[in-house]
Amino acid sequence: MTKATRVAYNERVTQRRTGGGCLFLVIVLSVLGIAYHLWERGTSVTPAGVTTSDGSGRYVALGDSYTASPGTGRPAGAPAGCDRSDNNYPSLLAAKLRPAEFVDVSCGGATTEHLTGKQKTRDGTNAPQLDAVDGDTTLVTVGIGGNDVGFVGFASQCTTQQQTASPCKTQLTAGGRDQLAERITAAADRLGGILDQIRSKASSARIVVVGYPTVLPDDDAGCWPVLPVGAGDVAYFRDSLKRLNTTLQETAKEHEAGFADMSTASKGREMCSAANRRWVEGPAPSVPAAPLHPNARGAEGMAEVIEKLLKIA
Repeated sequence: MTKATRVAYNERVTQRRTGGGCLFLVIVLSVLGIAYHLWERGTSVTPAGVTTSDGSGRYVALGDSYTASPGTGRPAGAPAGCDRSDNNYPSLLAAKLRPAEFVDVSCGGATTEHLTGKQKTRDGTNAPQLDAVDGDTTLVTVGIGGNDVGFVGFASQCTTQQQTASPCKTQLTAGGRDQLAERITAAADRLGGILDQIRSKASSARIVVVGYPTVLPDDDAGCWPVLPVGAGDVAYFRDSLKRLNTTLQETAKEHEAGFADMSTASKGREMCSAANRRWVEGPAPSVPAAPLHPNARGAEGMAEVIEKLLKIA
């Protein structure tokens, strides 16, 4: 198969919940500025002058289930067991940019380790995502970090019968030590090294780190009882993921990458908003999507944020 015919639109995805798809990643992600404000603050996509549009260039998408967007479109294909949709934001962005070649290796459950190391899924073992990046690559988007923090492991502990309770916050901040903050710092350190590796492999590429959209409203009551998480934990997780997004942005800037801030663009479109507005579905999706993951509207909105960022860079 020639490079010109290697396209990631011929992939498959299932409607099942992603294997490691960050159950609590999605209930805690929040806040930063939209792409335009990011540009005004000086975090631009580099290097300038390299384009991926109008039938030229090579676009590679790396990431976890928030990039793969399980259940929002038709099944996508290899790599195996990644629950990826052909309607995710990389696919929508590629349709607008029209690169000569588009490769999407995003995978549910992926961590920063799976960018440089193999990932086991229910259907096999996939090569490191970074293998998809080569010297011809002109654009790389990277949506990763939430699974490194490990929110999925706290799911059962956070469910509570008491609306004011905060069992997860109590556990994770015991002894004055904030475990989530520590994991966020470690994930950012790993991401920084990976961004350097991407730059080494594709010296002329634009690199964009993609943040996570807003999932919970500002009201600590959240969606009780649809989402049975106490107010204390809602606030704690929202603050923790604000820290994650902020740290991702800082890491991107330090390593000369752009940052696509999804949180403000999705403000008022979180899982507690009206069904015809929300970008992220709740525990029982009202449209095709994985529980607590972006729906098709969210994937489209995320693609638009990145497109605007690329145009103003």
